[in-house]
Amino acid sequence: MRRLIAGLTTGAFLLVATACGSSGGDSSSGSTSSGGVTTVKVGLIPIVDVAPLYLGEKKGFYEKQGLKLSPTLASGGAAIVPAVASGQYQFGFSNVFSLMVAQTNGVSLKAISNGAASTGVQGKDFGATVVKKGSPIKTMKDLEGKKVAVNTLKNINELAVRESVTKAGGDPDKVKFVELPFDQMPAALDKGQVDAAMAVEPALTTMKEQGAQEIASPLVDMASKLTVAMYFTSTQYAQKNPEIVKKFQKATAESLAYADAHPDEVRQIVTTYTQVPASVLAKVTLPKWPAEANRASIETQAKLGEQYGFFKKSPDLDALLP
Repeated sequence: MRRLIAGLTTGAFLLVATACGSSGGDSSSGSTSSGGVTTVKVGLIPIVDVAPLYLGEKKGFYEKQGLKLSPTLASGGAAIVPAVASGQYQFGFSNVFSLMVAQTNGVSLKAISNGAASTGVQGKDFGATVVKKGSPIKTMKDLEGKKVAVNTLKNINELAVRESVTKAGGDPDKVKFVELPFDQMPAALDKGQVDAAMAVEPALTTMKEQGAQEIASPLVDMASKLTVAMYFTSTQYAQKNPEIVKKFQKATAESLAYADAHPDEVRQIVTTYTQVPASVLAKVTLPKWPAEANRASIETQAKLGEQYGFFKKSPDLDALLP
């Protein structure tokens, strides 16, 4: 399942980290309990998107529900899906399209809480397609025959670019997609190794600082107020530990609402678990953190995934979503 989550929304300036210990505790939950507080391991990517969990822990939202978070950071996130599926972690964070891909490949997962969403505003989203300053490429249709960098092939960002090209009147099959980590995109674009890049924050701001020009917001083109990522658990854990899942959902909903209303605190807390410079964080466009996932936008992703041949079979959204 390599790279199932490598297609997540952001991945630049990642903090190199290792798992925080082994999974101990009782065999039924995989969590540890002490003094009425249950510690749960959460697989996270050290990026802006997961700031609400860190804020929620700091503000005591999880403690109020009798939970203590034990974040396990992964530089690319490739280990999170199998780790959650096997019970090593109780919860994890992933873009929702990767969860659909995993499910269609036979991995039994359950999305339980919203994670991050597009701003829904063209030209003001945390993800965008950019080209080098002075490039003759002005629209998404102009990408035909060009090399476009995406962080993972056949995942959410390639899907978004394909749909954006289609809506611009172009043929997405004529676009040459190149897999490249977000943090390598600025140099590749600057050196002309790729003609365009589907970038997200903070790599997007880095490229704009270098003079890159935005030509479209593909996540916005794909669906209105797109649900990009969600927190999830294994189906088995959800069935055996419904009360813990409910507590996690309540605390996470409160954390998302708080983060959405306090952007300055979001930018500050991101410095505690990443290596993103404060100067960059001051300029990045933050994602939105609505408490509820946008089901219609997820259905659109599933439909487009089938249309562009990204799935072997149709995902079962009723089984996957809350």
